[in-house]
Amino acid sequence: MTSTVIEIAGLRKSFGAHVVLKDISLKIERGQVVAMIGPSGSGKSTLLRCINLLTVPDGGRIAVGDQAIQFSGRDTALPSERKLAKFRASTGMVFQHFNLFPHMTALQNVMEGPVTVLKTPKAQAAAEARALLQKVGLLERADYYPDKLSGGQKQRVAIARALAMKPGVMLFDEATSALDPELVGEVLTVIKGLAKEGMTMILVTHEIGFAREVADQVIFMRDGVVAECGPPGIVIDNPQQESTRAFLGRFKASAGTPEPAAAVIA
Repeated sequence: MTSTVIEIAGLRKSFGAHVVLKDISLKIERGQVVAMIGPSGSGKSTLLRCINLLTVPDGGRIAVGDQAIQFSGRDTALPSERKLAKFRASTGMVFQHFNLFPHMTALQNVMEGPVTVLKTPKAQAAAEARALLQKVGLLERADYYPDKLSGGQKQRVAIARALAMKPGVMLFDEATSALDPELVGEVLTVIKGLAKEGMTMILVTHEIGFAREVADQVIFMRDGVVAECGPPGIVIDNPQQESTRAFLGRFKASAGTPEPAAAVIA
């Protein structure tokens, strides 16, 4: 069995005349943690959204596990809704702004996907959801609605909700950027725990110190291309490209100081 979980070849995406992704090719291996860094507008989030087809590429190929789709602009034949749902279910997506259902409790938010999409019996989904809330340190908040949770707690519920679909890969799109600084650590602690368990993950992040600590590979993107890719000891600590050095120069202080990844979950 191949160890490659995600394979991207020649991926392109434009919005009108604005080219966002230019011929991106990557391989993500099983159990790898890949951190994508780079300036705003470099294409990081668009690439992440293309992986689970929230954004449809204009060209290239994406394979997730044993499922692959070739893109050819307007001529691309997307899978049926059922196959598309299966493709997306193989990746769990955690967004910047939580996207929890406000009329559902934390427990109900985590249960919703398995019950509705996977047709999991409610009793089983509830038990699994409680186990996941315990995993992210929020079992005691199972019956709270989102408006009674802090930003960090909402994001941890969002992580549990994504995990409930039993994805092969977790995608994090700036999961801490909408949080107050004192709440960042509790979310990074959960992500770090998933990394230790061997979860395959792709993180779009500005937490450079955390990327150095947890990632196996770091991708530096600029202007829609992968400018540099390699272990954090090279890309972060000894970058080869001037553009990488210039970007990381702005994070020198935080890169030299451990991120609050080991903060205690409250």
